[in-house]
Amino acid sequence: MNMKIYIKKGRPFSLMLLLLIGFLAGSVMSSCEDDSDSTGDSPKIEYVRVTDPLASDSLVVRAFLGNTIAMVGEGLGDVVEVWFNDQSAKLNKNYITDETIIVTIPNVIPEEVTNQIRLVTAGGTEYTYGFEVQVPEPLLSSMKCEYVPAGGVAIIEGNYFLGDENKPLEVIFPGNVAAEVESYDVDEIRVIVPEGVGVGPITVKSMYGSTRSSFYFRDDRNVFLDFDQTFGAGWRNGVTQGTSPDGVSGDYLALTGTIGDWGWVEDNLAMNLWAPYISNPLQQDPLFDLGDNALADMALKFEVNVVNPWAVGYLQCIFTGSDVADGNSYYNDMELGRALWRPWHENGEEFQTDGWITVSIPMKEFRFSHDASINSLSLEYPGDFGGFTFFVFGPAMDPDLEQDIFIAIDNVRVVPR
Repeated sequence: MNMKIYIKKGRPFSLMLLLLIGFLAGSVMSSCEDDSDSTGDSPKIEYVRVTDPLASDSLVVRAFLGNTIAMVGEGLGDVVEVWFNDQSAKLNKNYITDETIIVTIPNVIPEEVTNQIRLVTAGGTEYTYGFEVQVPEPLLSSMKCEYVPAGGVAIIEGNYFLGDENKPLEVIFPGNVAAEVESYDVDEIRVIVPEGVGVGPITVKSMYGSTRSSFYFRDDRNVFLDFDQTFGAGWRNGVTQGTSPDGVSGDYLALTGTIGDWGWVEDNLAMNLWAPYISNPLQQDPLFDLGDNALADMALKFEVNVVNPWAVGYLQCIFTGSDVADGNSYYNDMELGRALWRPWHENGEEFQTDGWITVSIPMKEFRFSHDASINSLSLEYPGDFGGFTFFVFGPAMDPDLEQDIFIAIDNVRVVPR
């Protein structure tokens, strides 16, 4: 009998049920009626298959960490432990029958590689089956800060950052410039930014493959506020400076002021960019170009340095239409969706950064009212994207708390996620 052998990456968890319905309908029903459907035989795996109903003839002899697979055999109903190398998998009894176990391979790199699946029954019987667990190529999720000067340390966050003496971990910056890796572990790389790098994706090469980032280093796409060439325009253009602390790329917006619970400190803690006031040819209406992307595929990004401890007010990020100007009633308009950056609220403690970081807010998060009591609002492109406002406004972690706020912001942009 000829069998196809494929290596496939993980499939959505919901496909497990489809496999059970199509492949083990009778067994599932009996399992629901009787938790002990095992024959008591020693377990045996005949083959392993993917959980995609559209690839029902795809059998596998290897799979990646985090993949979900179906082990097919006999005497499996008594199995209480499944090990991949030296890592134990979590089992769900609803996905165990006498003929099948559906299980997700632990997303942990093994210390001892046996290239075996080991089954253990309630009675202590063990059975092993040859199966290779593969480590994926590097996963690049983000950079702590996307703007880092030459000679500075950039921090890349993700997973599967692995190397050895024969194939060391490499980081390649835009312009095909190799960087010196200062240190790394499986989910973080600290790398010294070399001279002469350009704008664009970063590539990480590990002993298991190579990956190019979806994010850009020193991203200059769709920047509509950089506070060097593009500024606020309206009643409050924003206070800018470049030192104390040093900027991440030139001058930045400095939101400063003493504020308490629902305090209104508009002069120092707000910046307006109103479409009717825009005269800079670098700022257009709408403020950014979608290209071939859907709005849901985009994110607002900016660099931020929270200089002082912060636990009062939300950073309200508000896009406005071309007709909004000469007023501030939209700040608390309950029907105008905006994003609320409020890390102190989410963490339950004062928030402060150790230098500059990059903040990324998916466009789907522009759904809140100013007080977060409504979270189902939305914006439409292009009509709702002619202007933009930052305003620190909202509750305090403690109603009696008053703080001296200092939030520095730079490189405001909307880019693909």
